[in-house]
Amino acid sequence: MRNQLTLLIASFCLASGGAAAEDQVLDPAADWPMYNRDLAGTRYSPLDQINTGNVGSLASAWTYRFNREGHKPISGPSHFELFQQITPIVVKGIMYLPAGDRVVALEPETGKEIWVHELAEGIASFRGVSYWPGDAEHQPRIFFTTARKMIALDAETGERTTGFGKNGEIDLGVAYSGAPAIYKNIIIVGANFFGPGETHIGPQLTDPRGEDGDSRAYSAITGEKLWQYNTIPGPGEPGHETWGKESWKDRTGNNVWAFALTVDAEHGIVYMPVSTPGANFYGGDRPGNNEPANSTVALDAETGKVKWYFQNIHHDLWDYNLPPAPSLFDLVKDGETIPALAQTGKSSFMFILNRLTGEPLFEVKETPVPAGNVPGEWYSPTQPIPVKPPPLARVSFTAADIVTAADTTAEHADACRALWEEHKYYNAGPYTPYNLKAEGTPPTLLFPTLSGGVNWGGTAVDPKLGYVFVNSKDESAPGWTIPNPRYNQDTAYAQVPYTRGSGPEFAAPGTGDNVRWPCHKPPWARLFAVNAATGDIAWEAPLGLNETLPEGKQKAGSPGYGGPMVTAGGLVFIGATSDSRFRAFDSRTGAELWAQKMDYNITAIPMTYQGKNRKQYVAVVAARAAGFGPPAAQSGPTGEGLFVFALP
Repeated sequence: MRNQLTLLIASFCLASGGAAAEDQVLDPAADWPMYNRDLAGTRYSPLDQINTGNVGSLASAWTYRFNREGHKPISGPSHFELFQQITPIVVKGIMYLPAGDRVVALEPETGKEIWVHELAEGIASFRGVSYWPGDAEHQPRIFFTTARKMIALDAETGERTTGFGKNGEIDLGVAYSGAPAIYKNIIIVGANFFGPGETHIGPQLTDPRGEDGDSRAYSAITGEKLWQYNTIPGPGEPGHETWGKESWKDRTGNNVWAFALTVDAEHGIVYMPVSTPGANFYGGDRPGNNEPANSTVALDAETGKVKWYFQNIHHDLWDYNLPPAPSLFDLVKDGETIPALAQTGKSSFMFILNRLTGEPLFEVKETPVPAGNVPGEWYSPTQPIPVKPPPLARVSFTAADIVTAADTTAEHADACRALWEEHKYYNAGPYTPYNLKAEGTPPTLLFPTLSGGVNWGGTAVDPKLGYVFVNSKDESAPGWTIPNPRYNQDTAYAQVPYTRGSGPEFAAPGTGDNVRWPCHKPPWARLFAVNAATGDIAWEAPLGLNETLPEGKQKAGSPGYGGPMVTAGGLVFIGATSDSRFRAFDSRTGAELWAQKMDYNITAIPMTYQGKNRKQYVAVVAARAAGFGPPAAQSGPTGEGLFVFALP
C-alpha cells in the first residue's frame, strides 16, 4: 500500500509541476540511458503511460530517416550494413544514436536535430552509442565505435573530445561494433572480427589462426588501456589445460561480440559471453573442452581478472556461440533472495546462474551426446543441459515432427514426407554432429540452425513479475562434414582438413511462386516468458505471420532477428520477424495486443522514454534485412530509419 501511495504522490507531482518544470525531465525513469537501458541488461522501463488498456491506440509520432542524398546510406551490400541493430539512447531529455556516416543528437519529442557529427570515412556503430556522465573536471561524453576505433564526442556539442586519446579517438586493435559498456570511469568492449581478412559471419572460419578475440577496458577520461582479458588462456590462466596439442597458441575465435555487455554495478562484475574458437566446424586440432569458449565469464570490472566462468557447450563444432550478454536480476527461490543471471545462446538452452558464483540455480546434467565419424575429430562425450528451463527452440527431430496437412496443405505435407523418406535425414537429439559425407551417409538435420534458436536479441526481464522474455526461431541446417577443398593451400580458410558442407534443404514448395515452407511443424518463431523463480515456461506465443499460408493457418511464426523490451505498463514490445510488423504483447498472458505494419523488417531492439511534455514514446529502428520476408518487405518507399510511436 505504501508503494502504491508513493507512486500516486509522484504521479501527482509530475502532473502538477507547472510551466517551470516543462523544459526538464524530472524523473530518471523517463530515460533510456544505455543500449539495454541499464547495466544489468534488463531492458525494463518503469514507464506505464502506455499500458495493456490503451496500447491499441498507439500511433506514429515522428520518424527520423537515415539515408540522405549525397551521403553514404546506412544500408549497403555488406552483411553488417544490412542487419540493422541500432537502439537509440535518451539521457536528460536528449536522444543520441548512430545513423550511417554520422552520430546525431535529437529532440526526443520531435526528431529535430540538435547536433550532427559527420564521419570523414566509414560508418558509425550499427548498434548503438554510450553515454558517460562526466565528472567534476570533464563534460559528459558520447562514445561509439567505428571499425577498429573508438571515438569520444562532447555530449552537448557533438564535437570531438580532444582530451581522449588522440583528437578524441583511440585504436582498439580489433574491430568492435557494439555499444561500449561504461562502469564508473571504465569503458569495456569486446571484439567482433577475427581471422585473416574476413569476418566470422562471412565465409566459414576454417583457419584457426588470426586476430585475438580478447576483451579490453579503457579509461573514459584519457583513453588509456586499463586491462585486456585473454579469451584463449595461456599457461597459468583458467581453462588453459583444456586445450590439447598446445592448440591455444596463435588461436583465433573466442571473441565477445555481444552488442552491449552487462555489469553488476554493486559488486563490480562484468559478464563476458565468450564465443566459439576457430575453426567453427572442425576441432580435431584443439582436443578438449576449450574453456572458456562458449562460456559466461565473470570478470572484475576494474582489473579484468577472472572471478568464475560457466561453460555452456564443450568443444563447440556447431558455431553455437553466445551472442547476447546475460540479463541480471534478483529472484526469490525457496524463500531466499538470490542474485541471478539468465544466459541464452544459439543452442537455445537458458542457464539461470547465481551471478556471484556461477553456480546453476536449477540442475544442469552432463548429458551423453552422440559422436560423429570425422577422422581425427575430438568429440565431447557429454554436454551440459539444464533440467529447467526447457529448450526455447527445437533441439531434436523425428518423423513425428514433420508437418501435416492441418499445419500447411496436403500437397506440402506429402512433399515433406517424400523428402524425409528420400534423404533419410539423421538427427540423434541435441548436439547431433555432422558426419563425414560418404556414399550412403544421410545428411545431418541439425536443430537449431547455425544462426541459432536464440541469437543476439537475448533477453528482457520484468523484475516485478519475475519473468524473463526471449524470442526464438525453429530452423534446420542440413549438411555433412566434407574435406576442405582448399586444405594446405597458401590462402586464408585453408588450415584445417575438414569443413561443413550443406545438405538437401528440408523445405518444400508452398502456394505461390518461389514460396517454400519448412517441413517441420510450426510455430516457426515464438516469444517466451520464463518464470525465473521456478524455471517453468509461464507462456509462449507464436511470433509473426506467414501470409503465404492458407487463411486460418498463417499464425505460424515468422523467423527474424532482434529482441524484446518490457515495461511497467504490462507490455512486451518486439519486432524480430520477417513479416515487417512491430508488436506489443501482454507481459502476463502472452496475448498479442497491438501490431503495426511497417515498410521494413525490424531487426533492432525497441526502447521507450518519456519526453519533456510528459508523454511516453516507444521507438524502434526498421531497415532492410537481407533474406527476410517477401520482396515488398525489402524495399519500402519511404526509407529506413527510426520510427517513434505515442498515444494520440
